[in-house]
Amino acid sequence: MSLILITGGKGFIGRHAALHLSRRGSTIVGVGHGTWSEAKAWGVSMWLNGDIEAPNLDVVAAQAGIPDAVIHLAGGSTVGASIQSPLEDFGRTAGSTARLLEWMRTRAPQAALVGVSSAAVYGSGHERPIPETAPLRPFSPYGVHKAILEQLCQSYSTNFGMRVSILRLFSVFGAGLTKQLLWDLCCRLQSNSRVVLGGSGRETRDWIHVDDTARLIEVAITAASTDCPVFNGGTGYGRTTRDIAAAVADTWTGAANVEFSGQARQGDPSYLVADMNKSRTFLSFDPVVGVQEGIARYVQWFRSGEWAP
Repeated sequence: MSLILITGGKGFIGRHAALHLSRRGSTIVGVGHGTWSEAKAWGVSMWLNGDIEAPNLDVVAAQAGIPDAVIHLAGGSTVGASIQSPLEDFGRTAGSTARLLEWMRTRAPQAALVGVSSAAVYGSGHERPIPETAPLRPFSPYGVHKAILEQLCQSYSTNFGMRVSILRLFSVFGAGLTKQLLWDLCCRLQSNSRVVLGGSGRETRDWIHVDDTARLIEVAITAASTDCPVFNGGTGYGRTTRDIAAAVADTWTGAANVEFSGQARQGDPSYLVADMNKSRTFLSFDPVVGVQEGIARYVQWFRSGEWAP
């Protein structure tokens, strides 16, 4: 049985990763912001409410032990928030990564680390699925800070022999996500059959279900090495915003009308789809939950009202 520390474990991806890994036999501990009365229900045996910094990490290690692996999910979570508060986003992403790596160097040098990054590091100008070897051209603060996260991980791997893998996640979705496109659509459809969204509707993304994301994080742990390999986290298939919106609307009532303003959002690339050849070859990863099934689950969850306070 392994001991796994998840930073940002209370977040959407963190909760699902914790539940999946605990069911696979690992003991899960976590550090992040917010009290969490439901931590044990998500498979987390110990939760510490606080910043990712040495004193808090020392408390976890003293009570639970030195982790065998660390999944670093703490950090900024949206492009929009990074544009509104770039310095705060830098601290959340780059600052927390630097503090975590230095703690691991001195206290847990044998632990494997999965540094969770984002497709935002690739930036714009793409028209085909993007391989891990593509140049990094982030242009939002969010993407820049994720690229710094990667550089820090690579530096500690090269200079200090830490075992690391980097996972660049694309558009993760699933029941429980209370932000971004699916959430906005359902909130608006709940009160209005006519919905106007920003953008052209041609924006294309690679949608990966959170259950598949949790599986991918698990195998990324085993791939961590001093070479610091980088893997895409997607499906390899792109869907336009218009197609996703139509699928949500059809699942909702079959009669909703979704339109687009034509005004692009700041920092929002038009095309982000993963080339998954490396992840399939080296991690033996293939997604299980299709987009249609995932959307149907999401709409069912939203309409159940389980998210309401």
